[in-house]
Amino acid sequence: MRTRIRVVAPLALAVALTAGCGESGSSGSGSGSGGGGNASGEACAPVEGDQLVVLEDDQNLQNADNVIPAVTTATAQANPALLPALDAVSEAMTTEELIELNAAVDLQRESVEDVAAAWVEESGVTEGLEEGSGTIAVGGANFTESTILANIYAEVLRAAGFDASAREVGNRDLYLSALVEGTEIQVVPEYLATVTEALNTRVNGANPEPVASGDVQETLAALEPLAAEVGLTFGEPSEAADQNAFAVTQAFADELGVRTLSELAEACGDGSLVLGGPTECPTRPFCQPGLEETYGLQFDSFRELDAGGPLTKAALQQGEISLGLVFSSDAALAEQ
Repeated sequence: MRTRIRVVAPLALAVALTAGCGESGSSGSGSGSGGGGNASGEACAPVEGDQLVVLEDDQNLQNADNVIPAVTTATAQANPALLPALDAVSEAMTTEELIELNAAVDLQRESVEDVAAAWVEESGVTEGLEEGSGTIAVGGANFTESTILANIYAEVLRAAGFDASAREVGNRDLYLSALVEGTEIQVVPEYLATVTEALNTRVNGANPEPVASGDVQETLAALEPLAAEVGLTFGEPSEAADQNAFAVTQAFADELGVRTLSELAEACGDGSLVLGGPTECPTRPFCQPGLEETYGLQFDSFRELDAGGPLTKAALQQGEISLGLVFSSDAALAEQ
């Protein structure tokens, strides 16, 4: 399944997102606070508007779930040019580009292969790659973004001299087992914190002590010994991350002058905010309890909607909630 109810990575920057065209409306009478004062009351009421903005998780509530290449260790050792080629993708990819790539396929109905090839050509990632050889199969999960990334990996590997192909394998249980075996596929685009905990369970049994955190390098250090146990090697994590994130309308952010969750807490610390998200949000540590404990945010009420889906985005746009859970690389959040 594509739906996430998990702990995820922080955004490096507030990402401007558009879910449609139109004029932003306004409710409440407060002026922008620049994050420097407590606006509270009507000034912190929901503000309708088509354009959404993700607020930076500046205190790392979420785990680091950055895109990272996963490779069967035997394949990486036999093909020294493989990981450098995949790391070139990690270095070039951004969350904003993930949004645009997803939108090109899901909204503009372009083919995955064409979108992947265009990104590779425009990014210049194939320049100066080490020359490799041999047959490599890149597996992807059964959702758009993973399939795009798998095709980008394959495109770059072909440019580096490999006979590379991309294929959709299925969910993580299926493709991770296939990757460990290394016969059907040898490479997969993964997500740092999620794969770390998946391997933690595979190595240490059900319900092990979590080892992923909001720190990319600490999570990578926790991942590496787990990967070694099952014969996998990981490349460099990208800045790009597909993660749970919290959004407001651009009009709301501009009115209060907030770009981070800390600034939101400073401006609206009186409990006047309305939070929207999935049913689990009031009890999950990454969601309402995390916002309260990490940032000191207080909420007037909670609206049960969906996990980063159309209900939450519509409620934000229509001024029904102040803050909503979204997915940071959702195609619907691309600028229109």
